[in-house]
Amino acid sequence: MFNAYKKAFLLMAFISIMACKDNNNTQSQELPKTAIKESQKIKVLNVGTFHFGYTSDANKVDFNEEDKKTHKAVRELAALLAQFKPTIVCIENLPEYNKEINQAYQDYLANPSVLNTNYGERSMLAFEVARLSNLKYLHGIDHAMEYNYRIAEELVNSIDSVTYNKYMNDPFKELPELKHQIDNFYGLPLLEQLQLYNQPEYLDFNINVNADMLLYAGTENGFEGADEAAKFYHRNLRIFSNLNRIPMKETDRVFILMGAAHTAFLRENLKRSPKFELVNTLDYLKKD
Repeated sequence: MFNAYKKAFLLMAFISIMACKDNNNTQSQELPKTAIKESQKIKVLNVGTFHFGYTSDANKVDFNEEDKKTHKAVRELAALLAQFKPTIVCIENLPEYNKEINQAYQDYLANPSVLNTNYGERSMLAFEVARLSNLKYLHGIDHAMEYNYRIAEELVNSIDSVTYNKYMNDPFKELPELKHQIDNFYGLPLLEQLQLYNQPEYLDFNINVNADMLLYAGTENGFEGADEAAKFYHRNLRIFSNLNRIPMKETDRVFILMGAAHTAFLRENLKRSPKFELVNTLDYLKKD
């Protein structure tokens, strides 16, 4: 009798396990339906660049904006980025100068055969992307704030000079492939230069070198490095707020072109945003 009960118990347990398994299979088959649901967030193509023309930035790239080969490369790059089909273009320009730069854009639309070099990448690249996308207006989202990025070299660092100096002396030590690209930067075509600038590791480097490494610098009882880093975070948070001032619909597609440091900070805000969805920038920085 005991063996009969034992067999019955084992049979019921087996049926129960199989039923759970079937139920799990059904659920797993149904999950992709939810996963493939179209996102209702606003798509954003967030592109980092170096400045094509004059810049007050500490780190500058030699770039001949008047060279005909350069103009050809910029147009080819613009055509790739325009495949995103943006409905809104944002640039590193103070909002109070929107009228001025948009007048320059209207002049460019009247004669697009010659790239406008007066505003660096904003007029050379962003104007052309906007033109190819049939847009009438560009939005400046920059915000001006001063900060002392050299503060660590102007004080006796009593916090952690070892970590600070080790990183600043060789920031790409753990990334040999990226280091090789950077060492050969001026031998790369424009497209490959921007591919480098938009690598996640390079964007992380921009946050480190512009702000986070200052958290390792300060006097014995001071927070000089942290306070300067906070100013740079503050500026970029305000840039993100300026982006949010622009009226948008769920169907809008936003193209942002800024210096790579700002791109890196925006990426962090955009990744967590309930409003925006980042697309993979590198998907639009390659030829078919």
